[in-house]
Amino acid sequence: MKKIGFLSFGHWTPSSQSQTRSAADTLLQSIDLAVAAEELGADGAYFRVHHFARQLASPFPLLAAVGVKTSRIEIGTAVIDMRYENPLYMAEDAGAADLIAGQRLQLGISRGSPEQVLDGWRYFGYQPAEGQDDADMGRRHAEVFFDLLHGEGFAQPNPRPMFANPPGLLRLEPYSEGLRERIWWGAGSNATAIWAAKLGMNLQSSTLKNDETGEAFHVQQAAQIRAYRAAWKAAGHSREPRVSVSRSIFALVDDRDRAYFGSGREDEDQIGFIDPRTRAIFGRSYAAEPNVLIEQLKKDEAIAEADTLLLTVPNQLGVAYNTHVIETILTHVAPALGWR
Repeated sequence: MKKIGFLSFGHWTPSSQSQTRSAADTLLQSIDLAVAAEELGADGAYFRVHHFARQLASPFPLLAAVGVKTSRIEIGTAVIDMRYENPLYMAEDAGAADLIAGQRLQLGISRGSPEQVLDGWRYFGYQPAEGQDDADMGRRHAEVFFDLLHGEGFAQPNPRPMFANPPGLLRLEPYSEGLRERIWWGAGSNATAIWAAKLGMNLQSSTLKNDETGEAFHVQQAAQIRAYRAAWKAAGHSREPRVSVSRSIFALVDDRDRAYFGSGREDEDQIGFIDPRTRAIFGRSYAAEPNVLIEQLKKDEAIAEADTLLLTVPNQLGVAYNTHVIETILTHVAPALGWR
């Protein structure tokens, strides 16, 4: 069995060809798609966070709203860029949203990727410490946030408070028990996957990673997952970790599918640079008739290694079409692969 959810970047553009033309459209349609996915029996509704872009940005109001409208589905991010985050304020927002959602949040966080503006985190009031870079800063913010989720007191109480305090040092409120075990790290390299395992975070591996060996993307990603699991075991954590991978997968079952995704133009890995020093490999998309798709996916080593698969959806094609995309995978593909 494998958990299957969707991942939306929440793109919007004021174009007559887009079904998602405003920020309001993106937010409201994201809620609607999560509701529809739950009704189909999908396991997760995940959202990407990008700043300074016509995409989803502030996750916690959306996560809380989805939590109110649904009752079972996991609700998450993939990922929040920690270079932009105040870890203490984020811990409060995350605790509140998790409680509203009935403790169903699965928060993916990361050091971040190239953004729409240069050093956008500076506009949010952050800068790396001396001798560090922005990636170091993002990981440091993540460590502080993750530590806060222990729920231990750390702040000295006022001896003359407005309201009576519990005994001892004070923690941030609201606190949601168990949220710490539902934090995931979006790792772009083997080294950061191992770092996340040592801390005790789950692993999210996306559709791109550092090209560390020159092998096919799914082979490198599978090796990353195995390195993560080995580091987790060596760290002696008491629970089993979770691992997700993201893929663009489209079952071609009608003329709309073939018109949108039947060209086969993205059926090979791509190589690029996420910054001047880092060569990255981008995983292929899958688009084929269900019987062909099943055989292709059997060969994807990273999907086989993961317990959770996130289907990246083209949200500008609208809620109805994306519901169809999810349903075709759940009904025509997943059972044949033993995912259902």
